[in-house]
Amino acid sequence: MNKTKLGALILIVAIVGIGGVFFYNGYVKISTNHKAAQHPDLPIPAVLKDRNPDPNAAEYTLTAQQGKKAFISRKTTATYGYNGDYLGPVIRLKTGEKVNIIVKNKLPEATTVHWHGLIVPGSADGGPHAAIQPGKTWKAKFTVSQQAATLWYHPHPMGKTGEQVYKGLAGLIYVDDKHAESLDIPKDYGKNDFPLVLQDRRFNKNGQLVYKLNMTDEMYGFQGTTELVNGAVKPQLTVRRGLVRFRILNGANGRTYNLHLSGNRTFVQIASDGGFLKTPVQMKKLTLSPGERAEILVDFSKMKNGKTLRLQNGKETLMYFKVKGKADQTYKVPQKLAVIEKIPVQEAVKTRKFVMSGMGPNVSINGRQMNMDRIDETVKLHSVEIWEIQNQSTSMGTKKMVHPFHIHGVQFQILSINGKTPPANKQGWKDTVLVHPGDTVKVIMRFPFKGIYMYHCHILEHEDLGMMGQYEVK
Repeated sequence: MNKTKLGALILIVAIVGIGGVFFYNGYVKISTNHKAAQHPDLPIPAVLKDRNPDPNAAEYTLTAQQGKKAFISRKTTATYGYNGDYLGPVIRLKTGEKVNIIVKNKLPEATTVHWHGLIVPGSADGGPHAAIQPGKTWKAKFTVSQQAATLWYHPHPMGKTGEQVYKGLAGLIYVDDKHAESLDIPKDYGKNDFPLVLQDRRFNKNGQLVYKLNMTDEMYGFQGTTELVNGAVKPQLTVRRGLVRFRILNGANGRTYNLHLSGNRTFVQIASDGGFLKTPVQMKKLTLSPGERAEILVDFSKMKNGKTLRLQNGKETLMYFKVKGKADQTYKVPQKLAVIEKIPVQEAVKTRKFVMSGMGPNVSINGRQMNMDRIDETVKLHSVEIWEIQNQSTSMGTKKMVHPFHIHGVQFQILSINGKTPPANKQGWKDTVLVHPGDTVKVIMRFPFKGIYMYHCHILEHEDLGMMGQYEVK
């Protein structure tokens, strides 16, 4: 394409699109110009309808399907989604509830659905062994046995997780309980309690999602050129003056987000992966690696109507909060959020070591790559163990070879990071932990259900390349 045609195309895209659109290494990129006149409204995922009238039971139907969605430039993009064109609805569960989820696969390829962070028997976990062939149905049955938390679901087929998540297969799970209902915090979904699913994507000049891995993608995980929040490019959310709750998921394949608010504004973190923290933690920066979640409270009460606050990843603007009107109800940040009983270290019957190493196609855990026919570790039912997770990967230049380590079937507590007590916002329940090059993280957990489960790096390209193992609870 010559310079004249390229310039004309960019101008057309800028006029019909959001504004500030240009090309970067052959891909469309949206600029960070926060003065752009128009931004799409933040999409709010629907809440999936419970088909069971029994108040102590729930039944949901989830369909993985192909779709079409216009992200930018009025171009239609081929996508995957659950019950829609991209991403999926929020599934709300209650502690103690008996749940039946019917999963239908209308994709042209096999898939699975893994309930990330949900503590369920191995038969319901949705790992790579639970493949659903095209046109087939899978049923997951379990009883919710954990406290209130923000979890999520996504595909987990062997070698194809990264591509299927990239095309749009992901959604949130909310677990509710009586304690969460009793807390005087925002909890009105879509009004003062909002989900934020962060992702990055690459679009070509035709507006299509591009998942073509290069050597850098294999080494560090996929890095997109355009940021999405709930499937929208640089969206805007109108909020009222008052305290607002955001449930944030890093749903990216490989990007670690270093989040902050414009103007260096303070916010409060109230929950991590597996539920509420013991007490609120005031913060100005929040790091989330792929798969991690955090709930935060932001106080807009002192902002004037029409003023805007930005959520940023470093210098990149992800979305905008525009203030309009006063909140109907006033909230204060609670001094106490939850009672977190520490798992006694002396109860641990075994300490296991997991060393993540290698680069690109050679990534491994303990020198081995994933083999579906091999059980790497055997664990006793209801036992307590300490897992010592080490990142021996090297870094190239200024880019770090980080590995977020995720364990299926449990919520764990971090004992130490390089021998030191973890920061306050990591002292709650976790299922994914970011391990930097050269770092060693110790976690402790109890194994409440039987079955086969995965542990792996949650950079999806690393997982697909073999940085994964499996353990069986007997």
